[in-house]
Amino acid sequence: MSGAFRLLLVLWAGSLWSTVWVALTIFYSQPDRHLSGVLAARLFAIETYLGLAVALIAALRGESRFRYAYLSAGLLALNEWVLKPFMDRALANGAALGLGFGAWHAISACLYLAACLGVAVCVASRPE
Repeated sequence: MSGAFRLLLVLWAGSLWSTVWVALTIFYSQPDRHLSGVLAARLFAIETYLGLAVALIAALRGESRFRYAYLSAGLLALNEWVLKPFMDRALANGAALGLGFGAWHAISACLYLAACLGVAVCVASRPE
């Protein structure tokens, strides 16, 4: 793995983890919970696109040992384009497919954490 690509991977991993702290800080410091949610959702969407870009670069480079990061990018995409509409529907209507917003949010948070862990494993398992 080239030094430039390794740096890109580490920066992606750092941005994934830092987005958690930034989102928590937004909810703590911003009294308008709706605005906090909109801002946090935008940050998570940006992370999805960033992850897909890094995964695409890895695929074009033929990075076969990048499987945990490919999985992470897939989880972020699943979160953004499959779960987020259910979260939005549950927030607006009280429930979606029988689950409330809190349940959808918990599922989404678990997927995001799994993506963070996948990228961390990928970074940690790379040979020097």
